[in-house]
Amino acid sequence: MNTPLTAVDRRTEIKAKHRQSIIDAASKIMRERQSSEFSVDDLALAANVSRRTIFNHFASLDDVIIEACGKELTRVVEHLASISPASGSTKVPIFDDLAQTFRQADLITAMVYLTKVLGSDDPRLTPRQAQMAGRAFTEINEHLGRELHGRHPDADPLEVGLLVSTMTNGLLVIYLHWISVCGAVDSPESRKLWSQLVERLISSLRTGFGSH
Repeated sequence: MNTPLTAVDRRTEIKAKHRQSIIDAASKIMRERQSSEFSVDDLALAANVSRRTIFNHFASLDDVIIEACGKELTRVVEHLASISPASGSTKVPIFDDLAQTFRQADLITAMVYLTKVLGSDDPRLTPRQAQMAGRAFTEINEHLGRELHGRHPDADPLEVGLLVSTMTNGLLVIYLHWISVCGAVDSPESRKLWSQLVERLISSLRTGFGSH
């Protein structure tokens, strides 16, 4: 016999499963088409859910696309989790931990993909594309903050949040600059420029803007 708690848990599990199915289906469609141009009906069919279910979870199709794109960028979180903590008594400062993550993470692959599926190889993103790219970047804030706080449990949560938010907002700024110079291209030259921009961002955050 089902208890009320069991019923609630089951509904929560089904709801989470539907949401994940929608995101996974959107990601699959975008990878297959190399585009974010698809309809709600396309998505409902691929996710094996109804249109109503999609809008029970998301306010718009753009919101689905943004979350799916954001998942690509959360690879930096996975990279952070894969780095072994410092051995011995030496504790890696939280800023250095985060900086090293962005130095080593392969954001180029995700950014080129993100730019293409949002509909443009043109280095001049439309306002809608720039807005969606920005929202996709903010998707990693919560995930990265939680992972970083797990690695530095004694750190002030507010400090962690401010640091992560400032870094990811800075990444968005240099991404928009990078794409304006290179377009959605993965090449030795574009990777070199990206590395230089990341180092400039890290240096500015470490020493303060306007100090160069």
